Amino acid sequence: MLSSPEEEVLAKACDAIYKFASKGDENKVTLLGLGAVERLYKLISHEDPIVRRNAMMVFGIMASNHDVKKLLRELDVTNALLSHLVPEEDVVIHEFATLCLAQMAVEYTTKVQIFEQGGLEPLIRLLDSPDPDVKKNSVECIYLLVQDFQSRAAVSELNVIPPLLELLKSEYPVIQLLALQTLEVISKDRETRIILGENQGLDCLLKILETNEFNDLHVEALAVLGNCLEDVHAMQLIQQTGGLKKLLSFVGDSTVPDIQKNAAKAIAKAAYDSENRKILNEEEVETCLINLLEIDNDGVKVAASQAISAMCENLSSKRVFGLQGIPQLVELLSSNNEEVKEAAVIALANLTTASPSNSSTVAEAEGIEPLVKTLNAQRDGAVANAAAVLTNMAMQEPLRLSIQSHGAMSALAEPLRSTNSQVQSRAVLLVAALGCDADARAELRNAGGLGPLVELLHSKNKEVRRNACWAVMVCASDELTAVELCRLGALDILEEINLSTGRKNNFSEAALEKLLDNNLSQKYSQMGYLSSSNIITDGFYDYGQIKPGIKLLSLEELSMQELTDRRATIFINAKPQEDVLAVEEKPQNSSYEQTTLSPVSRKSSREKSSLLVSPVEEKQEPPGRRSSFSKSSSREKGSRKGKGKKEEEKMIDVTQVISKVQDEINQENAQWQPPPDFVLLDYINDASKTILPLTTTREQVVALAQFVADKMGGAIEKEKLHDFSWELHISEIEYELKSNVVPIGKVKKGTFYHRALLFKVIADRIGIGCSLVRGEYNRAWNEVKLVDDSPQGVTGLLLPPQEYIVDLMFEPGFLMKQGSAEADQYKRI
Repeated sequence: MLSSPEEEVLAKACDAIYKFASKGDENKVTLLGLGAVERLYKLISHEDPIVRRNAMMVFGIMASNHDVKKLLRELDVTNALLSHLVPEEDVVIHEFATLCLAQMAVEYTTKVQIFEQGGLEPLIRLLDSPDPDVKKNSVECIYLLVQDFQSRAAVSELNVIPPLLELLKSEYPVIQLLALQTLEVISKDRETRIILGENQGLDCLLKILETNEFNDLHVEALAVLGNCLEDVHAMQLIQQTGGLKKLLSFVGDSTVPDIQKNAAKAIAKAAYDSENRKILNEEEVETCLINLLEIDNDGVKVAASQAISAMCENLSSKRVFGLQGIPQLVELLSSNNEEVKEAAVIALANLTTASPSNSSTVAEAEGIEPLVKTLNAQRDGAVANAAAVLTNMAMQEPLRLSIQSHGAMSALAEPLRSTNSQVQSRAVLLVAALGCDADARAELRNAGGLGPLVELLHSKNKEVRRNACWAVMVCASDELTAVELCRLGALDILEEINLSTGRKNNFSEAALEKLLDNNLSQKYSQMGYLSSSNIITDGFYDYGQIKPGIKLLSLEELSMQELTDRRATIFINAKPQEDVLAVEEKPQNSSYEQTTLSPVSRKSSREKSSLLVSPVEEKQEPPGRRSSFSKSSSREKGSRKGKGKKEEEKMIDVTQVISKVQDEINQENAQWQPPPDFVLLDYINDASKTILPLTTTREQVVALAQFVADKMGGAIEKEKLHDFSWELHISEIEYELKSNVVPIGKVKKGTFYHRALLFKVIADRIGIGCSLVRGEYNRAWNEVKLVDDSPQGVTGLLLPPQEYIVDLMFEPGFLMKQGSAEADQYKRI
């Protein structure tokens, strides 16, 4: 019948189909299957107004079905629908045409079509229609269209604000709601906000908030107002009219969570501008936000925390929040809601930045423990900002120690493995802040945190890489950690970074230097130089020159290797061993027969020996003593003799078992230590007694040079240097010890590098400043700085110190000025 040539038949058929389609979605699908949509599409442009109207009604109501909408897009009906939005067209046609457009505008492609075909202008014009349905459909369609930025930019030029504000006075809530939702979207653009202010839009919004019967519109009205308050001009305007005070009062009195949440969001948006923050501070917005933190709604707590974060940029507000808001924020750190936790810790990060007093307040509010726990939260933002708060707090030593006592370094092991660059950056900054304490470095080392820290040196993120270098520099402050960092490859990575102009930074160079300064064995092997500030301590060893990229084995690892023909490793260990076992007699001055490299510590051996006491020794008493004991025993004691003997034997067995178990425990827990070098200890003691009392540094240097030469084979004539068989002597020591690792005290025929090392070791112990330099082909020398005497006849002249090379081989004690011919010759072969 929709193909009938008779207008009356067409009109009645459309009317019947409209009633059928109105009854449900299944009927619409049935009509679609019968081909009704294509026929109706032709009829919406029919010459007869009644046919045209009835066909449009069916069209409008069927467009709510998804499959129908799909077909309508294929038929490209938007242009035909828009052509019927002219003023002279029937109002019913306006109603159902706009209904059809609103239902189709949910799809992006249709939005683009309507915009490109100029649909915004007629839709805006219909906002003044006398028919409420036309208004409702038109504003709904506009709301959907302005979701796209092109339409949002175009509506302000088409003067959409006045009719939208007029719709707020409608008696129909749905129209008011759609108008507010549209205003909320378009007021995100600054130009629209200006037009809204010029048209008294702010007053209109405030009136809605003041009217209780409009409470269903308050949330949306606040959202629009929040956008408007981003502009300083709008903020000043609303403050001058008393509207801002009313707004804050309204928020404080409201019990609707959505209203409270939107109000906090509005404040947060406004607070991104410094002038706005100043105005909000004048109106005491801080009290309002602090109160919102206590509302039993997670959304409100999140919004309030975000507003506090934004307001922290104002120093006055920061002080107020520090006095009143921090305890509430700390409490939120224990929330089960991860979003609440994240928002609270971000606010605390902003509050404690450059504010020692706020940092102290967080500690007073018992915030350290929940902050350390937050380092392992689920959200990256929470983890990163928890690290930031703790870093801010760690600037104060008492707080830093408290943070450390809560296991912060152990908790950081996981954040250091994060793939989020912000978490990585903040985590390594906290490591740098806490790492100045030896206990904290040990905790990080034991928690396995050094490995991921070293990995972050590879980061492609400039900030992460820079902060990681800083953290490595701080952590390399003790030998144990520095050695471990080197073992994990930090040295090689830092060297690679410093070779790159793009990746190098201030901290990468400082980290490399600090790492080497606290791992002098590595520094000397790699760089061949120790300065006067590099003090050689027990545990140092000279492995010889190594190439860049080659890992230096530890002294323990080297001692475990079998004897080879490679260069001997000379080690230093002059630590007094007061706990040496009685069974291990201290060797006489030059005798080292009892000295071996054992992985068992002397402490554990001593503990083991203390268990092997009386019972065993009693059993091994001389026979005579036992027999005399038997003869002196009375008859009364004789009855107990057998029992006593069994108890004695039982005691022996128990003791042996305990001894064996303790021995195994000690073997497992023992920390490897190099054997003591008693000869070196005697050298140092002798030098302290004979050289230290000398009045001038020059005399001390000369005397020490002669002392070292005397201990290492004496002066050697230059022409007979090749006859000085020091290599054979060292080989004999290695064979004797069955190891390539040799204590320096064993060396009695030493060449340049042995003597220079011994000179540096003793000089460091008695306070003579000198450097150690490695040359080529077993050459090494010491450099000292001495002040020359004033020229004859001149008094009171302070001359700068001169650098000298100390002769330890040919004329021990002879000082050669740096750069002189004899100094250069001494360094060469």
